[in-house]
Amino acid sequence: MKAVSWFKEINKGSLSIAGGKGANLGEMYNTGMPVPPGFVVNAQAYKEFVDETNIKEKITQILSGLDVENNDDLQSKANEVQKLIVSVEMPEHIKSEIIEAYETMGISDEQASSIDLEQKNQEEFVAVRSSATAEDLPEASFAGQQATFLNIKGNDEVIKAVRGCWASLFTARAVYYRVKNNFDHMQVLIAVVVQKMVNSEKSGITFSANPSTNNKDEIIVEACFGLGEAIVSGSVNPDSYVVDKNSMEIKSKTISEQEWAYVKDENGKTVKKTIKDEMKKVQKLKDEEIIELAKIAKHLEEHYQKPQDIEWAIEKNKIYIVQTRPITTIKDIQKQEDDSGSEKQEEQSEEQGTNISDAKVLLTGNTASPGVASGIVKIANEPNEFTKVQKGDILVTKMTNPDMVPIMKRASAIVTDMGGTTCHAAIVSREMGIPCIVGTGNATATLKENTTITVDATHGKVYEGHVSIKKPEQRQQIRESYSNLVTATQIKVVMDFPDYAEKAAATGADGVGLLRAEHMILGNKTHPAYLVKQGRKEELIKILVDGISKVARAFDGKPVWYRTLDAPTDEFKSMEGGEDEPEEENPMLGWRGIRRSLDQRGMLKAEFEAIKRVHEMGLKNVGVMIPLVTRVEEVKEAKEVLDEVFDEEFVEFGVMIETPASVWIIEDICKLGIEFVSFGTNDLTQYTLAIDRNNGLVQKHYDELHPAVLEEIARVIRVCKKYHVQTSICGQAGSKPKMAAFLVRQGIDSISANPDAVNQIRQTVAVTEKKLLLDAERRNLRPSLN
Repeated sequence: MKAVSWFKEINKGSLSIAGGKGANLGEMYNTGMPVPPGFVVNAQAYKEFVDETNIKEKITQILSGLDVENNDDLQSKANEVQKLIVSVEMPEHIKSEIIEAYETMGISDEQASSIDLEQKNQEEFVAVRSSATAEDLPEASFAGQQATFLNIKGNDEVIKAVRGCWASLFTARAVYYRVKNNFDHMQVLIAVVVQKMVNSEKSGITFSANPSTNNKDEIIVEACFGLGEAIVSGSVNPDSYVVDKNSMEIKSKTISEQEWAYVKDENGKTVKKTIKDEMKKVQKLKDEEIIELAKIAKHLEEHYQKPQDIEWAIEKNKIYIVQTRPITTIKDIQKQEDDSGSEKQEEQSEEQGTNISDAKVLLTGNTASPGVASGIVKIANEPNEFTKVQKGDILVTKMTNPDMVPIMKRASAIVTDMGGTTCHAAIVSREMGIPCIVGTGNATATLKENTTITVDATHGKVYEGHVSIKKPEQRQQIRESYSNLVTATQIKVVMDFPDYAEKAAATGADGVGLLRAEHMILGNKTHPAYLVKQGRKEELIKILVDGISKVARAFDGKPVWYRTLDAPTDEFKSMEGGEDEPEEENPMLGWRGIRRSLDQRGMLKAEFEAIKRVHEMGLKNVGVMIPLVTRVEEVKEAKEVLDEVFDEEFVEFGVMIETPASVWIIEDICKLGIEFVSFGTNDLTQYTLAIDRNNGLVQKHYDELHPAVLEEIARVIRVCKKYHVQTSICGQAGSKPKMAAFLVRQGIDSISANPDAVNQIRQTVAVTEKKLLLDAERRNLRPSLN
């Protein structure tokens, strides 16, 4: 049997030969879609490789008795099988057929008969992609489990990449998935697609139905500059265009600023390239390109009889379709429509699904961000798993980290094994308005990949299937009435993401009580200290200026307090230049906050220089505060660096009160000359009560209203009033009505809450202030009544 099939020889019925990806490419090619030229190394070639090299029994022996729940055993045996496959020589007849196909790829039959050997050996850059025989099927999603190799050139490299794809059939994740879904390891075959690389100037994804709203009458086109890796991995925010499927008219456009793009250099290597200033904010696609992509999407949906998720690229004004597959997130809704014939179900999502009284509760956890969402489970813990999380999916993970922010934005809800109400997942999901449950303990083990669940984050419950949960009808009216209240205590917001600044400002908040640096800096993927060390400080400063100025403009005329970098060492390790980060037993108690910034002053100075440049833009509402203070000397030294940058210019300077040490030295800190303090109750509670705030096991003991924490806060407010220093709070506790009432009674100047809690806290503050005024009046009236 031959080892290679050309796209023209295969179609959607060729799954057993070409795998899901290969079959789809062949099908598209033969329907006239603009598919880049290529061929498939057939699944049978892999089987012959295994049989002829006598490694089948060795693989079976290695995997026998494997406990996939034992991660060490799983990783070890998976690696052993992969090493075996890549070390065995490929049979000559398979190798020669692959090389022959590679050398003649893109040449027509007529040309091939007359071409000479020298011309035939012109080498192309190709993508070599795995195509498992159950991949990209709605019934069994193997997508993303096997390897892809890009920018491959030369006979030897192509053969090496094909063998690498075969080996990737036995990654730990793929082995685990097959065991859990009762697939026989040796019955699952793998084909390999070898396809000419498109050197795309623009690329993106088209959904033939809206995966976020399940609207089958809308086509979503997402686009970015450069190669498609950036958009597929979620590394950049793409433009998003909504097209009416029936009229083929563009309904809306969301244009995103793009700072950089992935491109190919002269050696075919994928590199980052900064986009010219005049191109950063422009619309990526011409209107006619948007419509053409929408037409292709509609055609493919009609052809496959299912909504499609389509990857495309544009080179020299020509559109190429790289792959298409079913949109798994709307599979269940499509089935409901087929079964009932009712079009009203899509418009009345709250009435779909199982009644809540009949629903099965799969998990419970802590509410991190309220809300309700239904969707398909996607379990993702490692970076190579992130691409499988698509718009509308439910992200299930052990714990989120800054690298996950792009996929968190795509998720309709988030469920984690670990973490408390002040962990990374909780903080980010609240700002994004995404329902989130944390600290379930075993979500990644209990929930099954590609099953439908409903997350009721308001009540901390996860239900099986699509469940109907009614939403409160009067919430918007209540919000509007609260937003008109005027209070003496300022109500500010906490912010992580500058892109959400306009939305946060629309709450009517009195400013930003905490603008965190972490997501601006860590989102760049390059260690900030490494940038400074490499003489690339300007890159760091530009990132900060862009983010801070965006927030400052949204809150023009209102204070914005920027907190300098406070990331634990473990969050730097995966970044470029982060290889030398120290191993720490407990990073939360380690080299972080101002203690690290003073050890790496170049990084701290870059942050201060960024704020100065924002001031020079006329946005002088930005102040700065330093985190995790434990010594007076830290404040003094940080002020010296700040003064060196700002010279005689005034900038508001403050400190975070996050440690018991800072509580007890507050008077000495005030004497140094500061403008404000802000309580970081997340850490202050953690350090006062000796509780790991990210540990779900002890969340029941985590209490910002503990008498010890309240007394610390009260003491600092008293001292600060003596020295005319403003007091504020920016921890999660500021979003709790009981804490807000306590703070008002203590005389705090401002309270910072999550954007979604601003109006509720404003109402609590208004009620408390009125009560204090009424109590004072009553006390003043008592003598005259006697």
